[in-house]
Parts: sequence; structure tokens; C-alpha cells
Amino acid sequence: MTVGIRPAILGDLPLICRLRVQRTAWLTARGSDQWTVAGRGRPIEIFAGAVGRSLDAGETWIAEVDGEPAGTITVNHRADPDLWSSWELAESVIVHFMIVDLRFAGRRVGHHMLAHAAHLAARQRRPWVRLDAWTTNTELHDYYRRAGFVLARIAGPIASGPSKALFERPTTTWPPHRATLPHAVPVTTLRD
Repeated sequence: MTVGIRPAILGDLPLICRLRVQRTAWLTARGSDQWTVAGRGRPIEIFAGAVGRSLDAGETWIAEVDGEPAGTITVNHRADPDLWSSWELAESVIVHFMIVDLRFAGRRVGHHMLAHAAHLAARQRRPWVRLDAWTTNTELHDYYRRAGFVLARIAGPIASGPSKALFERPTTTWPPHRATLPHAVPVTTLRD
């Protein structure tokens, strides 16, 4: 199985929205309010607007398994207000909207996307990969811990929004990428 990461284009927006709707339904069926309007998540129209701006800025990526879209990730230097300090933002890349298509769950696609974020951080000489996770989704917290992240803290009451669990991992803890495609997009080969 080959996992590749490519820059997303505007034509990928419907795919990314479909992944969000698919994953939200899956989470809801498991009892989570993550990404639901009831749980203070962004409605799909607001989400699409945010992703569209990230697409325009070249901050969104598509993971492909053997050439088929399998997930998405956005990586930039911004975060919701009052989550990370200005110095934490200055020394890190921030992961947003990481979603794996359910058809590819369990195949480490998310790990490859996180490694891509670390590759981007290293290229920018930023020593940290940071992200915020839905505060009540402890299964997601465990996923990030298994991926080598540590919980930095739960953001205080001044922070708005439902994603206040702040995770981080040093950029240097990922192995260097062995191969790249044009545009420095890493490709990793996995064996089933």
C-alpha cells in the first residue's frame, strides 16, 4: 500500500466536505457530539468556507492510498483565540481538519498526514507540531497519544470553542522523509 500526500485544489472541496459529513455521522453514532452544531461545532457551510480559504492559501493536503483519496489535513500557523500563546504559535505548525475516510481507517493514513505536518514544520524550521482536539473526545486524545503527541494542557475558560485539549509533538521526533515527489510532497510505502 502506498500513501502519498498531495496539495489539495479547490476541486477537492466537495470531497473534504463529504469526509467531514461522513466522520461526523460516525462520531454521532458512537455517542460523540464532535463537529455537531449541538456540540458547538461549525455548520458544514462555515466549515466549507474555512477550508476554502485554506485551499486558496495552499495549506490543505489530500492523502491518497494507491492513488485514491483517503483523507485530508490542513497545516498552518493559526489557531482559535486563546488556545496557544503567541510564542507557541511562532514556533509551530498547527494541524486542523484532519479527517480519514472511513474506508481507510486503521491503515495509518492519519499517521502519514501527521508526519507530513512534521515535514512541513521541519522545512520551516519550526520545532513543534501542535493541534487542538475536541475536549470531550477521549478516544481522539488516545489516538494522538499513540501517534506520539503529549497533552500540553486543557485550555482555560477564556478560550472559546469545544476543542480545548492541546496536544504537541516535537518535529525532531519523526524520522526524516526518504522520498519526495515534485513540490516536496512526501511519499511513504507501507506493507500490509
